[in-house]
Amino acid sequence: MNILDKIVQEKRKQVQEEIQLYPVQLLERSIYFGSECVSLRKYLLREDKNGIIAEIKKKSPALGAINAHIKTEKLSIGYMQAGASALSVLTDRKFFGGSNADLTTARKFNFCPVLRKDFVISEYQIIEAKSIGADAILLIAAILKKEEIKQFTELAHSLGMEVILEIHAEHELQKLYHKVDIIGVNNRNLETMTIDVSTSVSLAGQIPSGIIKISESGIDDPQIILQLSKLGYNGFLIGSYFMKHPEPEKACAEFIRQINKLKTDGHAA
Repeated sequence: MNILDKIVQEKRKQVQEEIQLYPVQLLERSIYFGSECVSLRKYLLREDKNGIIAEIKKKSPALGAINAHIKTEKLSIGYMQAGASALSVLTDRKFFGGSNADLTTARKFNFCPVLRKDFVISEYQIIEAKSIGADAILLIAAILKKEEIKQFTELAHSLGMEVILEIHAEHELQKLYHKVDIIGVNNRNLETMTIDVSTSVSLAGQIPSGIIKISESGIDDPQIILQLSKLGYNGFLIGSYFMKHPEPEKACAEFIRQINKLKTDGHAA
């Protein structure tokens, strides 16, 4: 059993526990349940931004503890002040050290789109995502059937949220549902945890035109942003690279400053 299988197994058990503790009727009473979501698609296409989705990730199976005691309020505000287009918040407890409260805190103190990053295997989690303040959810093709992707996308849309479908290999595009809002290419192989940014390069031409696409994992150089932008990528999800710094928001600000400088220098040339 690889790490992805272990995560999904644990997630199924956790969801059943959550349903008992917080039934759907209770989730629907949340102050966020009736609120309008902020469009991640629109923010990724803004010309005054660089498409950076800055992630709050306290630990991971690959790295262990990264920045376990970070304050979500301070970091989320800092990321947005740094110029990020959106926030990604890992809510998985056991493997990533996150919580639903982290996302709600990020939502409370920011007006930008907030992505709930988790391993969705149940409709309950989508309703839960809306109740904690998420604007978008992630669906991972490797752990879902094509019919589930359609079903979960329709439910998310009915609640006003957008959907990122995450793929790692070309064959996973066979599961694409045409109403998915964004395709995310994960440069990390979720079975082996190895990272190769060339995954985004090789898959760029295989993704249907007209769909917004983002690259995830392993992005640690502003030059990569420029390279992938030329291939049609609109967004770049960065977590570990920022989180490994004592003050991730400052690392994000410097990264975005370097992107802008490269763009300016390129135009000047």
